[in-house]
Amino acid sequence: MLFAVDVGNTHIMVGLIEGLEIRNNWRISTDPRKTEDEYGHILLFLLEGAGVTKDDLTGGVMASVVPPLTSVLEKTMRMYLGIDPLIVGPGTKTGINIKYENPKEVGPDRIANAVAAYHGYGGPVIVVDFGTATTFDAISRDGEYLGGAIAPGIMTATEALFEKAARLPRIELVRPSAAIGRNTVESMQAGTIFGFAGQTDGLVRRISRELGGVTQVIATGGQAQLVASESETITIVDPTLTLKGLAIIYSKN
Repeated sequence: MLFAVDVGNTHIMVGLIEGLEIRNNWRISTDPRKTEDEYGHILLFLLEGAGVTKDDLTGGVMASVVPPLTSVLEKTMRMYLGIDPLIVGPGTKTGINIKYENPKEVGPDRIANAVAAYHGYGGPVIVVDFGTATTFDAISRDGEYLGGAIAPGIMTATEALFEKAARLPRIELVRPSAAIGRNTVESMQAGTIFGFAGQTDGLVRRISRELGGVTQVIATGGQAQLVASESETITIVDPTLTLKGLAIIYSKN
């Protein structure tokens, strides 16, 4: 059983994978202050709850966009799980041709998303990942990672609005009943949810035209389902896309 870890700026996705099937997955908070021992106890607790021991693990793979935590979690997996994880980065075999001007600049999570999307849905395909940043990735018909776009994430934007505007409150991210809000909270929810859906559709249409037409747009990340319900271009929501990509990359290495 493969132990996969996707370290993001806000959350860490952890998954147990058999073949390409996600058996279990969890989301925990990203905290660079935690030590190997603290993360070790968290991971062992998750495994215990799933009825799995470290002896059931056959390998590990990790993608991280938080450099201070990369070595911490690598040591954690060695010390507490007894596995030496593959760290996705420059030189890792992925099965796709990265056409970015500087391939080292592409986050490993974006590469994992591209690998999983092309493997599962073919190309051309667009992946939209709703995380701390909202990323748009374009993969060609021939499986080439062409690049994409990066925009502020939903939580990042709403937190900035709360912090910078003295009279605006922190809001719950739920679908508003209408685009015309009748109070401050509803107005902020309308601007956020409908606004991000509109941004998503606008960028997807532009990228699609540059790709020569796209039939599949895959959404992933913590806020994917919320935005997808209002989007006109998202065709599939796959919350575990990154973990699947990591499993595919692991199999190639």
